[in-house]
Amino acid sequence: MAVPKAIYKKILVADDEKSLARALELKLSDAGFKIVSVDNGIKAMQILEKENFDLIVLDLIMPDMDGYEVMEKLKVMHNQTPIIALSNLSQEEDIQKAKDLGANEYYIKSDVPIVEIVKHVQDFFKK
Repeated sequence: MAVPKAIYKKILVADDEKSLARALELKLSDAGFKIVSVDNGIKAMQILEKENFDLIVLDLIMPDMDGYEVMEKLKVMHNQTPIIALSNLSQEEDIQKAKDLGANEYYIKSDVPIVEIVKHVQDFFKK
């Protein structure tokens, strides 16, 4: 039996909204991804300094260090890990700022159900 391709993909989920982070963790794990989950940007950076990931699912508004700061630090580190930004910020300037800082994709949390986020992650690896 062939092992699903996704089983080898490791994703960092950084989101302080515990219910969303847990749901993402469960659904992405069920889809065959290895998930590491943190609830703020400082923890995300600590892990990213030690481990490599295939994708980062990053909330933009978090305590201690927000997602924008995480992306700025990753740029300085020349870390090229793809990023899917998640936020309730829906202003065009917020979306553009995230993309300018390196977000490959941007989804507004209130507009996209968890199952759709999982599908976007799966599709991301099919590109």
